[in-house]
Amino acid sequence: MVKLLWRFGLLVLAAIAFSWLADRHDTITINTSGKIIQFSALVGVILLASGLAALYFIWRILHKIWRTPSTAREHLRFRKHRKAYDSLSRGIIAAGAGDAQAAARHAGIARETLKNEPLLNLLTAQAAQLRGDRTAVKLAFNTMLDTADTELLGLRGLFAEAKQSGDWSAARNIAERALAKNPRLPWASTAVLQAQLSMKDWFAAAKTIANQSKAGILPREEAAVKQAALLTAQALKEETESSVNAQAHALEAHKLDPSLVPAALVAARIYVAQNNPRKAAKLLRSTWALSPHAELAEVMEHLKPGDGPEERFERVRDLVGKPETSAEAAFSFARAAISAQRFDVARSALQAFVDGRPQARICGLLAEIEEAQGDKGRSREWLARALHAPRDPIWVSDGVASARWTPISPATGEIVMCEWKPPFEMATGTQWFTPQAVEIPMIEAQSEKPQVIERARLPDDPGID
Repeated sequence: MVKLLWRFGLLVLAAIAFSWLADRHDTITINTSGKIIQFSALVGVILLASGLAALYFIWRILHKIWRTPSTAREHLRFRKHRKAYDSLSRGIIAAGAGDAQAAARHAGIARETLKNEPLLNLLTAQAAQLRGDRTAVKLAFNTMLDTADTELLGLRGLFAEAKQSGDWSAARNIAERALAKNPRLPWASTAVLQAQLSMKDWFAAAKTIANQSKAGILPREEAAVKQAALLTAQALKEETESSVNAQAHALEAHKLDPSLVPAALVAARIYVAQNNPRKAAKLLRSTWALSPHAELAEVMEHLKPGDGPEERFERVRDLVGKPETSAEAAFSFARAAISAQRFDVARSALQAFVDGRPQARICGLLAEIEEAQGDKGRSREWLARALHAPRDPIWVSDGVASARWTPISPATGEIVMCEWKPPFEMATGTQWFTPQAVEIPMIEAQSEKPQVIERARLPDDPGID
């Protein structure tokens, strides 16, 4: 619209100028060789404009004639490049279709013209991969490293080659180099993380998880949980070697995930060793409120070395609160009460979890109470009942039960949540053993180890040592 208005304005100005010239009676006189030529100013302007237009037209023709050789050369070069790019396109299509011979032929045609084309190296690598020529593949990907535009593509190709050949050290180095160039590469970040986990380099893996969160590869909440697990594993690894580093890692893990029991245990144990029971107690209480666990109560019980059973019992009672809130609370409370020889208090705490199918550890505590009070018959009954009771909670990671907490799956090596729970659920309607209807000799005859169904092949030790 603005251009249209400008053009209209120029036409109006031209019309005004011509009208002004037409109204003037001035004449232009040219005296040449004794001849006098006279014409009006308007005619003079028209002749001048026509002359300039003719000169411009002649100059354009001469310029085109002068440029004809170079124009012809550019046209021929264009046709040659067009043919080369057509061959490159057909070669990529042939490589995608799995036709190694056609891909190599088109790559050769394109290479005659396109010397520095990045896609040519990619086509060469694909053709070599189809032929199974690993040397040519590595050479093509190494050539890509010389160009900034294709460096990351070359690194990924070399990573795939190293991974396929089983050279995990080279694969990790290549992935780390690619990650340094671009922290947002998911394949490089995942490869580096897998290598760090396989080597149990927990602290480096935690840094990688943090970088994945910053790069947007992982959601912030998921990254915090995984980072806390890895820092806890590092703290457990360093607890006996460097308590200062172990405590720092454990506290950072607790900050990221306050419900993580192993992190709280490491930090609390180090606080106790440093004679700082107040901070240890605060840490244990915050974690117990989110994830009740018997080991938390055990550390709380021995918070001050040298205290008697009564003082230890009072600390556990203060931590647990109402024992009927959970089986962990009842078990921890009753165990401390038994140590303080408060057997009636311990039995009362366990009553809420006796009906139905109580856990084996609950039955064991009740047997201990009856034994301490002199009722050996009822103690045997509870021991026999424990043989057929549901299995006690244990650390379960990806369906695999382990006596120790682990940050990664023993089955896949991935970072998964390790849960404190019974290793499996018994079938509905299962009848558990009732000792009241059986004589004592029969109980002793049947007091053999329960059969436990084991996996056909257990995974490697998932520990963090």
